[in-house]
This record gives sequence, structure tokens and C-alpha cells, in this order.
Amino acid sequence: MPTYAPPTVTFVRGRGSELWDDAGRRYLDFLSGLAVTSLGHAHPVVADAICAQANTLLHVSNLFATVPGPQLALTIDRLLGGGGQVFLCNSGAEANECAIKLARRWAGRGRHGLVSAYGSFHGRTLGALAATGQPTKHEAFQPLPEGFRYAAWNDLDDLARQMDPTLVGAVLLEPVQGEGGVLPADPGYLQGVRRLCDERGILLMIDEIQTGLGRTGRWWGFEHAGIQPDVVTSAKALANGVPIGACWARADVAAAFAPGDHGSTFGGQPLACAAALATLGVMESEDVPARAAAAGARITSALATMPGVTAVRGPGLLIGVELTPDVLAAQGGAKGVQMGLLDQGLVVNAVTPTALRLAPPLLVSDDEIDEAVTIIGKVLQ
Repeated sequence: MPTYAPPTVTFVRGRGSELWDDAGRRYLDFLSGLAVTSLGHAHPVVADAICAQANTLLHVSNLFATVPGPQLALTIDRLLGGGGQVFLCNSGAEANECAIKLARRWAGRGRHGLVSAYGSFHGRTLGALAATGQPTKHEAFQPLPEGFRYAAWNDLDDLARQMDPTLVGAVLLEPVQGEGGVLPADPGYLQGVRRLCDERGILLMIDEIQTGLGRTGRWWGFEHAGIQPDVVTSAKALANGVPIGACWARADVAAAFAPGDHGSTFGGQPLACAAALATLGVMESEDVPARAAAAGARITSALATMPGVTAVRGPGLLIGVELTPDVLAAQGGAKGVQMGLLDQGLVVNAVTPTALRLAPPLLVSDDEIDEAVTIIGKVLQ
């Protein structure tokens, strides 16, 4: 179906931070499939885990228990500090749908309202789309589910005005608005949101689908603010390219669900969970948050003074590069710069009309960073 623009390149093989197209040309991948392949392509530990599980057991449904799913849930719970439970699904949108339904079940009828931020992105299923604070994306699919409210990003006063505790049961925010242009939340803002949620008896739900699992230089983006959410959703990097999502909630919140309230045929199936367990094992052994922090600092330092760049935003290896008006005018906007970089063998994307997004693998080498920076400098000239 015509849901995507026609592709300009066909990739057939990858290894680490490198890709090759069907003509045999090499590229540096500084997008990681939209922050998905955080260990790089064809990581041998993950590939071996997938192969072993495929030769053992693929699927029996959630009517029965398997081994990898509970192990994965325990690992996710540990990485989030413990004391919670996990619903496993197939994508970030599904993880957010689970969070939305859980919030409604927990808060009860009448308090089904949910507040999110303008500029946010939470998915394209109807519930997740309704939570996405981008009215232009809503218009073609009206009427959307009701009960969703929006506040200005990083504006605690505006958020407080929307948080009527008689109508609202949850707040859903990203630590960094990735699709909004790589816009980090101020730590004080998230701390204030946590305080308001506590005072008003409202759940704080954090969407870590793009920011989680080391990308920002911490295991979770919310850790930069020193807060603890009630619900956390994750997906993209969880299995290094195998489709999976997870919704974690405090145990007392998760207890709002009863058997039959939610489900997913493929959620928690052994193949995806085995891939995720292997991915998390490598992430922990490689200390990917520390690696992302160091690599991000190297990229940011190199780009911050580069001609053609007005600002570099974002923690760790989720980086937004704002371009100067003259570069944008000369090259047809950020999309034109993106295509120029692709022509030179570097994969990034134009996240807004004026900014590029960089999200390389968390295991990217210094030499690969230097090569990418050289390409960016050449194209911006």
C-alpha cells in the first residue's frame, strides 16, 4: 500500500555500523533503522540466539508458558529498578496502547483522560495516534478516541492546567521528543510533572520507545531527571531489529488488569524474547549507556562548531542537528541535505524541515564517527 515514499536505496546486507546496497556500495548507518539496531547489524550474539531459538521453539501462544518471556520480563523489571510487571507485545505503538488501556483500567470510568505534549509521537494505531500531539496527523482519521488532551512541551504550567484529577488518570511523555526534532525535556520539567502526578493521584507514564536502553547515555531517558515513572514503554532497541515491545508498570498499577483485559497473539513469543535477552546481555556487558555518552560527546563536539550548523541537541546518541538558513535554502531543506549525505554514503534522516537526526549504533567506533563527521562537513559545504 502507498504508506511510504518510494525507496531510494535497497539494502541487502549489514555488519555493525555498515550497510551495503544491491549494487555493492557501502554506507555508514547513522540512523540504526530509527534507533532500532543499537548493537549494529548482524551482531553475532543476537544472530546465534535467534538461530538457536528457531531450532528449538517458535510459538505456542499465551495459553501456555515458555522460558524466554518470563526471563525477559525479569530483566526489564531489574533494569527499571524492580517492583513491577511487564506486558510483552510486538511494537512501540502496541506498548503504548497497553499503557493507555492500563491507565483507563486503573483510574476507572470518568477519569479516562490522558494528557500528552504537543509535538510528541506515540504511534500510529488509533489510541497511540490520539495520544500523539500532532493535530495534522489526526485530521484524516477523525473521529479519534476521546479523552486526550495536550499541553505545550516543557511547559509545566500548561500541563498543570490540563491535569484535572477528576477527569484525567494519566500523563504520557517522552524524555526526548525524537520525531518532534530531538527536543529533550528539562530535568526540572519532568521533576515537576512527577510532583504534580503525586499530588493529584495521576499516573506518570514515560514513553522510552526511542530513548530507552542506553541511547541517551543512561539506561532510560527519565534517569537524567532523577525520577521514577509509574509506567514505562519500550520497544525499538529491545531485540536489535526483531519486532518486540514492552509495557512495564508498578505492580500495584499492573494489578488493575485482569485476565482477558488485554492480550497479543504473538506477544512474548520465544523467538523475539530470545533475541531481546541476547541483546540486553550484550548491552550490559558492553555498558552501552557509557559508550553512548562518550560517542555522543564526540559527535556533538565535532558538529557544534561546523559551518552550516546552528545547534546540536540531544543526549547520548540521539542527536538533532539544526541547519543554517543558507544551507537549507541551497540544498532544498533538511531533506535535501539528507539525500546529499546518502549520496556520499551516510544514512541519517531529516526529522524536521530544518534538522537532521543522528542515531548511530551504540557500539559505533571513533573511526566511524570521524568518517561520518567528515562526510557531513563535505555535504554542508
